[in-house]
Amino acid sequence: MNLNKTTAKRTAVAAVAMSAALGLAACSSDSGTSSSAGTSTSAAAATESTVTNPEPIATIPAISGGDTAVALDQGFLDAITGLGVTPGVIGGATLEGTTLDFPITGGTATVYDKDSGYRPFVQGAIFHQGSGISLTAGANVIQLENFVVVPSKPAILFADVSVNGELAAPSFPLFNLNGTTLEPVTVDSSGNAILTGTKVEVSPAAAEFLNTTLGAPGAVPDNFLVGVATLTIPTA
Repeated sequence: MNLNKTTAKRTAVAAVAMSAALGLAACSSDSGTSSSAGTSTSAAAATESTVTNPEPIATIPAISGGDTAVALDQGFLDAITGLGVTPGVIGGATLEGTTLDFPITGGTATVYDKDSGYRPFVQGAIFHQGSGISLTAGANVIQLENFVVVPSKPAILFADVSVNGELAAPSFPLFNLNGTTLEPVTVDSSGNAILTGTKVEVSPAAAEFLNTTLGAPGAVPDNFLVGVATLTIPTA
């Protein structure tokens, strides 16, 4: 195998995961005072207007395999238990102890040189089709499945949401991905890119939906910590 191509591919996969984790942190830092936000927005606009579309440094037309694991936060587990909610898994997902795991079923990525100024420097999506989680509260069953991680600003995990077997919201912005505690990306002996430390948080839209569906206003706050994610993505 060509060493340069292998290195580029590993760099690209790691960058996809890193972008997904860092997106929300970057967005949060932009939302400080109005004056600094205005300055940052103007600077970004100026940069975007002067930077042309460069050649990508790597392209992955098909991500194959891997998984996303989420170590559930005890505070989240206590909260759903207090609401009388029982979590479960759907399809290929597994729940072992307090760790949820979802197989990666595909995706694509195009990576540009971060120093070029072109944004977003990682473009694409990571799919987890055919798996998800269920939340059972009395006669109501909420299903959250077919996760799609989109590296944007902020980084968002979308899901198809169903209630009692009826699709309520396709491609719903379920979780924000917060990379403020992100650890350095590593590549294991099998050629997998490992990224851990991404905080998975309930989006404001999802918090409103869950509170309404569960009949417990305010029980799930915006940006409530669900757990910490680890992405494992093959690069070979």
